[in-house]
Amino acid sequence: MKNLHHHSRRHLFAAILGFACLVIVLVIVLTALLLTPRHEASSHLLTPPPAGLSMTTPETPLSYSPILTWDTDNEAVMYEIEFFTKKPGHLSPAKNSDESVFRTRSIYQNAYNAPLREFAADQLGSRTEPVYWRVRALDFNGTPYTPYSDLAVLYTSPDLPPMDAPVLTAEYGGGRGETLLYPVYTWIGQTTAASYEVAIYAVNPEAEPDAVPIETLTSDMAEIYDPQAHYGSAPFYWRVRSFDGEGNPMGQWSRVRSFRTDPADDWQVAVLGDSISHGGGHFSYSPAVFSFSWLHYLDFPAINLSQSGDTSSMTAERFDRDVLPFHPRYLIIMTGSNSLRAGEDTDAVIADLEAMRQRCLENGICPILVTLPAINPENIDHVFEEPTADDWQERFDAVNAYIRTHVYIDMAAAIPTQDGLLPTQYALDGLHPDANGKALMGAYVNSVWPGVKAAADQELEEYESTPQDGAEN
Repeated sequence: MKNLHHHSRRHLFAAILGFACLVIVLVIVLTALLLTPRHEASSHLLTPPPAGLSMTTPETPLSYSPILTWDTDNEAVMYEIEFFTKKPGHLSPAKNSDESVFRTRSIYQNAYNAPLREFAADQLGSRTEPVYWRVRALDFNGTPYTPYSDLAVLYTSPDLPPMDAPVLTAEYGGGRGETLLYPVYTWIGQTTAASYEVAIYAVNPEAEPDAVPIETLTSDMAEIYDPQAHYGSAPFYWRVRSFDGEGNPMGQWSRVRSFRTDPADDWQVAVLGDSISHGGGHFSYSPAVFSFSWLHYLDFPAINLSQSGDTSSMTAERFDRDVLPFHPRYLIIMTGSNSLRAGEDTDAVIADLEAMRQRCLENGICPILVTLPAINPENIDHVFEEPTADDWQERFDAVNAYIRTHVYIDMAAAIPTQDGLLPTQYALDGLHPDANGKALMGAYVNSVWPGVKAAADQELEEYESTPQDGAEN
């Protein structure tokens, strides 16, 4: 009996130990499951939702055709918005709601003209049954990377005039990097508009109703790049109007805005180049959004003479036309990325840069060349569906080697690369650095500017003190 009892105790102890081990394993598994992120909508939903949504009360309503706004998010490529005609019982911040009556994600700015008559006609003007809405940010692939915002309440009133004209958003000349030779016009559009007309004037058409535009542009979205340079002692004026699908004008002209780009303002520094210097990035942001311009982060004023889409030959071709009227003391030149990634011969790009450098010296301007930052061909193809030359790195290295033999800013060192590529975190499209990348570029220029400026002064002084072959007496 003693041996049998001892044998039973051993079996009991083994059973208890086995059960304890099972419990420990279950606890570990459950803990791991609880700690594992759940990707219901996106792997980036820890990013805060949009904030600063337009808020209304019965005493402070908006019109039947309201403009709803929220704080901009430099990481958003587009936004998705949902509307409800009654307050939902339950909402998931990570998922669309089956209770919404209208939803769209075709929003590329932090504003939206809501077509309430299409889905909330019964709620218009009600002081007891408002409309509700919320918004979230999406990435380039349309994947949400923020949760939906908290629900916002929208009261409306028939006593307020509906939106009957675009609302202009681009505004130039207010700060660093905000004077462009080639403006980009942006506005909040009317949701039902099919196209827009932008008119540019030499006089204010609101003061002179018979004024005739000096230029007219058309666009099917709420922005357009001006292909013409505008400068002079007087300001220029611009406004926009909408058209429906049949080409009929909708409502009124927008209010007028003006800009002034005057060579007489004694610009000491000018920047000449392509879209990397013109501004914009992250697919949705144009040069009119100055946080996407590296000139915005400079410690000194500079006029932006860059033009999006330039190859090095295009930049060189417009040198006399666009640079000489301003006659800056220092000209910062960064162009060639578009040429080289398309397979242009490196000698041709170097010849363009050298021609501009010589034209500067001949005209008493200090040339400062800028090395070309790395690109990311995979991201360029993903966003723009454009191929990149297989040997682009060798091409960039050859041109940058030439640049480093002269007075230069080593912009290629401004943004950390990853395996020799421009990281996605600094440039979504693989070519144009985003706001964080542009901030790094501006900060780098600031850090080297005193030395570069002194070297440029010395080069021009030596050039002017040395007889040049073929120089006129």
